[in-house]
Amino acid sequence: MSLKKIIQITKESLNGENHDFTTGSIRRAVFLLAVPMILELSLESVFALVDIFFVGKLGENAIASVGLTESVITIVYSIAMGLSVAAGAVVARRVGEKDAEGAAHAGAQSLIIAFIISALLTAAGMVYSGDILAMMGAGKEVVAGGAIFTRIMFGGSLVIILIFLINGIFRGAGNAAMTMKSLWIASLVNIVLCPILIHFFGLKGAAMATVTGRSMGVLYQCYHLVKGNGIVKLKMLHWRFDGTVIKTLINTAWPATLQFIIASGSWIVVARLVAETSGTAASAGYQIAIRNVVFFILPAWGLSNAAATLVGQNLGAKQIHRAEKSVTITAKYNAAFMGVVMLIFLFFSDRIIRFFTTDAEVIKYGVRALQTFGSAYIFYGIGMVMTQALNGAGDTKTPTWINFVCFWLLQIPLAWYLAKPLQMHAGGAFLSIPVAETVLALAAWYFFKRGKWKEIKV
Repeated sequence: MSLKKIIQITKESLNGENHDFTTGSIRRAVFLLAVPMILELSLESVFALVDIFFVGKLGENAIASVGLTESVITIVYSIAMGLSVAAGAVVARRVGEKDAEGAAHAGAQSLIIAFIISALLTAAGMVYSGDILAMMGAGKEVVAGGAIFTRIMFGGSLVIILIFLINGIFRGAGNAAMTMKSLWIASLVNIVLCPILIHFFGLKGAAMATVTGRSMGVLYQCYHLVKGNGIVKLKMLHWRFDGTVIKTLINTAWPATLQFIIASGSWIVVARLVAETSGTAASAGYQIAIRNVVFFILPAWGLSNAAATLVGQNLGAKQIHRAEKSVTITAKYNAAFMGVVMLIFLFFSDRIIRFFTTDAEVIKYGVRALQTFGSAYIFYGIGMVMTQALNGAGDTKTPTWINFVCFWLLQIPLAWYLAKPLQMHAGGAFLSIPVAETVLALAAWYFFKRGKWKEIKV
């Protein structure tokens, strides 16, 4: 593909036009979806790094508070992603069937579910914020200083869920440019507000900036869902409670939510093991490393989301071979990107960690974590595409079982055994992550090739 053609397709992908991804060049379709999705999540990853950069100026207790809170609040992210996967799969299938009204109706029903769930999460998180940090192994100083951060973050559960869910609706409709713009608004507002609010309010300001930024992104999304000119446009009639569609969404969403909870739960255990066996400096180093891992994983996740949309729409259009070929092409692109990242982590980890802290102990643990995590980055890329392809087909149960085996039956016991009985401490906990992710990638590839996802109805 020539440079001129790449520039032309890039401009087209960012215009927010509606495209039919069930016909034409597959590579072009991947490119049209992937460019805005990668840019969307690239700024989201910058947002995560900006957050930890300014929080890092407040000391290791603040870093630990943010990291431990994020470890737990990934449960909220898991629910948001699970709903997003379900809504995206159903919307994509309806779009592939040329049923725009059915796609809009499914989107509205998914939002009803989100309002109910977020109310429960907000109440629980705000009441038990201090207990959450203590449960994670935080010391008294960390709990005392960080409880307000945790309370505000859980108080924003609704906007966390909505920004992911509504983007899932747009993504399923093939409007990747809209998902990019909404997250860019959220991230840019946060980047601007973060240093200002931290200066005036300390750690509490970081949470305020995050919630405000996401709220701005959600307002932008809602406007375009109601007033926009996309395929999915919500009207009053779409909000009528529909038990059949709700049941379909829940049946697709709960395994997807569970797969993300299983994955995030294993990270919570690893975070606790690190804090427990090696102290606050190790915990802070681990959290800085994780933010850098997220910085590079999120763009790769964006590419994986392109595979999910292509699978869903092409299954709806009965283009099964095209759906399968889309995933193979996307996996090759993702593996190449993650291979470059692997080299960066292996050879430049010291420079990366030193950008965020000058504490020698924190640097030592951060570098070790980053190099360990980076050693299997190619497998992360392949695994993400395969699992998202299965999710995009509506086969959310298979990735859930894969996650359960790889994270809870392999990673957690391995992390505990290496960290405690073998007394490798934080280093042992770090090592369990690339081992589990490599096995996961191989398992996801196997089940994708078996092809049962082609028979799923949503």
